[in-house]
Amino acid sequence: MVSLPRVVVAAPASGHGKTMIATGLLAALRARGLEVSGHKVGPDYIDPGYHALAAGRPGRNLDPWLVGEQRIAPLLLRGAATPRPADVAVVEGVMGLHDGAVGRAGFASTAHVARLVDAPVVLVLDTTAQGRSAAATVLGMAAFDPAVRIAGVILNRVGTPRHERLLREAMAEVDVPVLGSVARSDAVVTPSRHLGLIPAAERSTEATAIVGALGELVRDSVDLDAVLELARTAPDLDVEPWDPAREVTAAGAAPVVAVASGAAFTFNYVETTELLRAAGADVVGFDPLSDPSLPPGTTGVVIGGGFPELHAEQLAGNRGLLAQLAEFDGPIAAECAGLLYLCKSVDGVAMVGRVDAAAHLAPTLTLGYREAVAEADSPVAAAGDRVRGHDFHRTVTDPAHGRVAAWTYDGARQGFAAGRLHAAYLHTHWAGHPAAAQRFVAACVA
Repeated sequence: MVSLPRVVVAAPASGHGKTMIATGLLAALRARGLEVSGHKVGPDYIDPGYHALAAGRPGRNLDPWLVGEQRIAPLLLRGAATPRPADVAVVEGVMGLHDGAVGRAGFASTAHVARLVDAPVVLVLDTTAQGRSAAATVLGMAAFDPAVRIAGVILNRVGTPRHERLLREAMAEVDVPVLGSVARSDAVVTPSRHLGLIPAAERSTEATAIVGALGELVRDSVDLDAVLELARTAPDLDVEPWDPAREVTAAGAAPVVAVASGAAFTFNYVETTELLRAAGADVVGFDPLSDPSLPPGTTGVVIGGGFPELHAEQLAGNRGLLAQLAEFDGPIAAECAGLLYLCKSVDGVAMVGRVDAAAHLAPTLTLGYREAVAEADSPVAAAGDRVRGHDFHRTVTDPAHGRVAAWTYDGARQGFAAGRLHAAYLHTHWAGHPAAAQRFVAACVA
């Protein structure tokens, strides 16, 4: 049995202020001297970046679709124990409380994860233009799934003291504690663009200031003692923390695996690096925006997601690294942004050219969970392997796939697989299929 005080921050819908409150809670509790651990329901990479700034440790994702229900509580405990034991964990939800994978009855929703980790839920309510009806919303959210314990609310965007009194009286009618009240304010704004919030790593100075301001806002508006008392009501978890060393076998050698990082490639799950290291790799980061070459001795390259289209000119200007990657003959695994970077061009700007395709911005966003089948053997999958992943991009490649595709899903072939190269839009979470890390390291050793 493992004891971990924890709370889930949810909302009736997107836009109510979950990220603001969750990030502010992490920052405010850390400022009190507590060790805090931030987690995000769903596949999103951006919110965990703000959690990491607030908590001083990596933000982690909890997504039953990507990793399986059985791994959610163990992954929570892993994140709360690494790199230091946390005093409290804050789990930020996704979309509305009961919104999950389309057509799957709430699977992978915030409510689903709250049940899996047996944690109380704090509902963040945008109270703009409503009064007593806010209590009816809370009551309905709770009644929809009685297994989810809504243990308190934080009122957000409250207009006046009179408005706050009205809301508090309404919550008392349905016997739901009010843990805080945040006034309407434009003082704290997190800029967004075509794929959501701008990643914290791209605006580190400004993002640090915003996280600090959020911490102060929550400190002054939320009863932190009440939140901590609520978090401590979460029962012990009867599971062991996830351990990458139990998922893979270490190789006899220690191949150098270069993992892309920096402002253009911010989308990476922490567990990917942990699994690569457990499989025996010496993982070294590199920044395609500024590093003139791959790390010395590199035998394999992993390029995750991000926004290379917004840094295309700078990426193109790093000609030495482009030339080295064009000739690199070791295993390469690239997802989404990595695919774009390996294309011949992005919006007309020359890139690496390893993938015989051109990429450009599309008029609509492609977003959703996928069930995919590997078309051929590659550094990350064997032909016929089935994986779960998600799409999240507003670009397209022409053509959409190579002579050998990386994946087939939704009735279409997607991505490029050729020899030691695997490049596709599909994002996967290697904790959900750790054989990818094992296979990649083995390919590097070979």
